[in-house]
Amino acid sequence: MAALSIFVIVSFLPSIIALDPYSKFIQLNLPSGATGPESVALDSRNEGPYCAISDGRVLKYIDSNTGFVDFAYTSPKRTKQLCDGTTDANLGPTCGRPLGFSFDNLINVLYIVDAFLGLFKVGPDGGLATLLANSAGGVKLNFLTGIDVNPITRDVYITDASLTYDLRNITQPNLVTDSSGRLIKYNPRKNEVTVLQEGLSVPIGPAVSFDGSFVLFSEYSAKRVVKYWLLGPKANTSEVLRDLPGNPSKVKRASNVGEFWVAVDINVQQPRFTTPYGYKIDSFGNLLFVKDLEDHYYNVPVSVVQEYFGTTLLVGSRGENFVGIYKKTLF
Repeated sequence: MAALSIFVIVSFLPSIIALDPYSKFIQLNLPSGATGPESVALDSRNEGPYCAISDGRVLKYIDSNTGFVDFAYTSPKRTKQLCDGTTDANLGPTCGRPLGFSFDNLINVLYIVDAFLGLFKVGPDGGLATLLANSAGGVKLNFLTGIDVNPITRDVYITDASLTYDLRNITQPNLVTDSSGRLIKYNPRKNEVTVLQEGLSVPIGPAVSFDGSFVLFSEYSAKRVVKYWLLGPKANTSEVLRDLPGNPSKVKRASNVGEFWVAVDINVQQPRFTTPYGYKIDSFGNLLFVKDLEDHYYNVPVSVVQEYFGTTLLVGSRGENFVGIYKKTLF
């Protein structure tokens, strides 16, 4: 009977594996010493991927011969001698630490949130980004973690994870119970910053719906995805869209309307172990698909899962020195 049970389980494994169409993996290594591609994205010409790394740079991938090159940076104090390759968070106020970015393809602008320095933008030629805002509601932007551009209005939505802690002390146990985070809107036409919601539990990674009617963001500490309504009878209110079994990071629109990807890390404390996943959900919170990322991100947290063309997933991790690409294969 035991032998039969093993046979049945082994025979069933190929069917389970076949449920995951993203079976082809490509690894794009960062330049020597570079780590922590927290965000990844393609531009309007599908060039890249671009990624934001620990030493304050935004890099752009050119091709297999050239690899990644410098594209943009946020700090006017940054020098390559001091900053390139650093992982020292204490150098963040000098070198910068971009944690998220989002393209407005209509005007060829890349918006960047820096964990220490604020909200920036840079044009298609890259270089030193322009500071747009470093406070909201009279309070410093303290720990910016995510950003998205409304595809209809072109307004920009950002998450400020905590007013109490910043990137230098996020390992403190108090972060688990911190609820000083904010959801914020930036109006580029008026150069106006508005606080939409306060009292959030380490919010990360906003994603605006295709029709601009709502924005989703995660609450890392509360282990959930929240929907904030921008239009309609529920405008300016929020609701929990889905509870999750782990800590969610960035939320990104998927290729299909009404679908989103959430990077989720499930942690076991004793011994400390992290299993990273990509959760695909719809606008009602229904779970559509779960992508297990453990094979290539063993015991490493994943920050973002970004889908393109309905066939390709770009994956970024603060703990790795490469950008991962998963492609669909036909079975």
